[in-house]
Amino acid sequence: MKISDGSRFCIPADKRFAVSVLASGSRGNSVFMSDGNTSVLVDAGLSGREIEKRLACLGVTPSSLDAIIISHEHTDHVRGAGVLARRYKLPVWISQATHEAAASCLGELGQSFHFECGKPFCLNTIKIHPFPLSHDACDPAGFTFFANGVKIGLATDLGVPTAVVKTRLRECRILILEANHDPEMLLEGSYPWPVKQRIKGRNGHLSNEDSRTLIAELDHDGLAHVVLAHLSMENNTPEKALSTVGSALRYPGTKLSVAMQDRCGSILYV
Repeated sequence: MKISDGSRFCIPADKRFAVSVLASGSRGNSVFMSDGNTSVLVDAGLSGREIEKRLACLGVTPSSLDAIIISHEHTDHVRGAGVLARRYKLPVWISQATHEAAASCLGELGQSFHFECGKPFCLNTIKIHPFPLSHDACDPAGFTFFANGVKIGLATDLGVPTAVVKTRLRECRILILEANHDPEMLLEGSYPWPVKQRIKGRNGHLSNEDSRTLIAELDHDGLAHVVLAHLSMENNTPEKALSTVGSALRYPGTKLSVAMQDRCGSILYV
């Protein structure tokens, strides 16, 4: 397993975990996480060069990463993973079924490790618990990350919030959660009817209202940040997502933001 050979990512002395969404949406997804000792990239759905640029905006070099973790095989989550893994000798953590489904896009990997949904694993100082999602992929996973007494939750590309999803995402300090579409915009939009059915179906994507309902169940006084992710560029707006989901938050200390497709988000510390 790789231990970073680049400089470590520095976290303020009074903080324990750092998160930044590099990109989120149908044209590419990627999230950077670090506890100051271990740094990982969750998904790499942009080109390798674009991910390098967005990491540079955070002061992060790809060589300082310890691993890439893949949630599922769709191109907007794996496009740059193989290139980065080969260029910087990064191990890739991925489920067996997802690896097989993404093989043509990933290419040859120097190091790969297979995880199973429901079985936690450790990547140096971060404990990672993958859990199953109801998305139309071979073996889609959401994740929680635990280090320094802090829990982070990440679940996008999920059709319905199952009991497993709700259980795994409880008591997180940061939640990155899908708010893909506004139902009215989706129905009135230009997508073909089969695509609309897929998006709003059990194996598609969460609407703003679905996300609001889930957030209402997960809200607690220790929730510091909620990041709404995978917004549709045609069937949603940041304003609609923020307004709809924001009504579920009860505690004044929780900050709500939207992850963007065209630029990386600021670093969130807890």
